[in-house]
Amino acid sequence: MLLKTFRWSFAVTALGLALGVWYGGWTAFGVIAILAVLEISLSFDNAVVNAGILKKMSDFWQRIFLTVGVLIAVFGMRLAFPVVIVAVTAKKNPIDAVNLALTDKDRYEQLVTDAHPAIAAFGGMFLLMIFLDFIFEDRDIQWLGWLERPLAKLGKVDMLSVCLALIVLLITSFTFATHAHQHGGAHTDKAQTVLVSGIAGLITYMIVGGLSGFFENRLEAEEEREREGERSAVVLAGQAAFFMFLYLEVLDASFSFDGVIGAFAITNDIVLMALGLGIGAMYVRSLTVYLVRQGTLDDYVYLEHGAHYAIGALAVILMVTIQYQINEVITGLVGVLLIGWSFWSSVRRNNALAETGETTAADADTDAARVP
Repeated sequence: MLLKTFRWSFAVTALGLALGVWYGGWTAFGVIAILAVLEISLSFDNAVVNAGILKKMSDFWQRIFLTVGVLIAVFGMRLAFPVVIVAVTAKKNPIDAVNLALTDKDRYEQLVTDAHPAIAAFGGMFLLMIFLDFIFEDRDIQWLGWLERPLAKLGKVDMLSVCLALIVLLITSFTFATHAHQHGGAHTDKAQTVLVSGIAGLITYMIVGGLSGFFENRLEAEEEREREGERSAVVLAGQAAFFMFLYLEVLDASFSFDGVIGAFAITNDIVLMALGLGIGAMYVRSLTVYLVRQGTLDDYVYLEHGAHYAIGALAVILMVTIQYQINEVITGLVGVLLIGWSFWSSVRRNNALAETGETTAADADTDAARVP
């Protein structure tokens, strides 16, 4: 099972490292390996969250996620995205941006760094909305009950997550503008860019997430109404899966912002960056499918909670990095520690249930499947 799920990741790793040696020798080989590890460590929480969504999708859409989705992730976010940033911020056409990335790497890195406030605001707001909607939802299984129970009660207030997200954005943009004004106003105009980009991230979340939820709810309702016929349910299934897939891609894009920006601390060579981050992205996606097919989220029920808290932490970190620099190691460790904590809590819960003779959700499903 492990080899079957990760076989494409192993193949991409071998190909990517071979291309790196051909492109820049053994030094490039080392850089690509480091970038791949960076991407995996920064995006492990992404795999857990993705698994929670992907388990609702059919095998067909899981394959789409591993094929078409990977192309979007590798060529879209890890290669095309930095080029688009340069093209927009420097007001250049894409061809000139590519030439700049290949011929003047220092200038290219500077342009991407200058665009970081807008990137961080967009991704930070998108991820913040995911976190807020998660913690404000009333759940049967709670990890940090002392915190989640009162938040679930607050979540009954309509549009609370949107209001809080907008407050965070306003405070961030106001603080950024004030700081820029105190230092000569060099970046005062970027405060408006931060505000606009943050609102764009919020709108993107509401549109993509809203459409995904809409078609998913319609599918569930359709399946309960047998009188509507099978064909209608199949059509809705395709629509629901498509928008869930779209939601996953935007989610992956938001997670990859810190990886793309952090990669410049290691190299400003766009080719090495694309190869290294692409390998890492492939492993993250394979891990997502592995978690789904092994039923890991059903066995370790707090993993999804830990991943969403990691999302919340990453959202805050992205918003803070608009004005202050935070080491990428800290960013990666926060997510790993939160997920590790939730995994340990899940193991303790399973041991406690075993002592009392109860079963986990996955065990119950397995036992039910064995009943003739």
